[in-house]
Amino acid sequence: MRIGIFGGTFDPIHLGHLVIAEQSREQAGLDQVWFVPSARPPNKLDREITSFDKRAEMVQLAIAGNPAFELNEIEKDRPGPSFTADTLADLHRHHPQTEFHLILGSDCLPEFPSWHEPARIVSLAKLVVATRPGWPLCSAEDLRFSLRLPRKTPLHLQLVQVPQVDFSSRDLRRRIAEGRSVRYFVPSAVLAYIQDKKLYR
Repeated sequence: MRIGIFGGTFDPIHLGHLVIAEQSREQAGLDQVWFVPSARPPNKLDREITSFDKRAEMVQLAIAGNPAFELNEIEKDRPGPSFTADTLADLHRHHPQTEFHLILGSDCLPEFPSWHEPARIVSLAKLVVATRPGWPLCSAEDLRFSLRLPRKTPLHLQLVQVPQVDFSSRDLRRRIAEGRSVRYFVPSAVLAYIQDKKLYR
């Protein structure tokens, strides 16, 4: 099995996430994409975020109906910051025969060398990098140089061309807080959930 791992805070999940996941599945030839909500995002430890359960429920609502998409809650009960390297190691322990592909936006690549154990990440998963508006793409060799990886160390990076949807979860939270519409930015079931739970107000 070739599985794409799509991690994130998903606060809230939106149509841009779904487009990236589907285009990555198709263009990288993945069997499935597993959405992995971050329990304690390392870069947001000082911020208030929506509870894990509510974010996971929104993901489940968003991906319902696509048999190639699956919610994975592996980070829910793990203590400490939710480091990608640890998540991939856990996934390998549970699914030793699976080939994992980590789905990233091109906006993540400039900061990737500063992530927790980036060399370990690329040893555990192939990278699938989706284009994002305004963010240049880099080659596998550029990334190898940034990570100071020896030539013999495997590094797999595949670029995925994605229709440019230029909005973020932060934009949507602000819109909701201002009482503005987010219809057509998020799946209708997610919008109904946000309204029912009075999130982001």
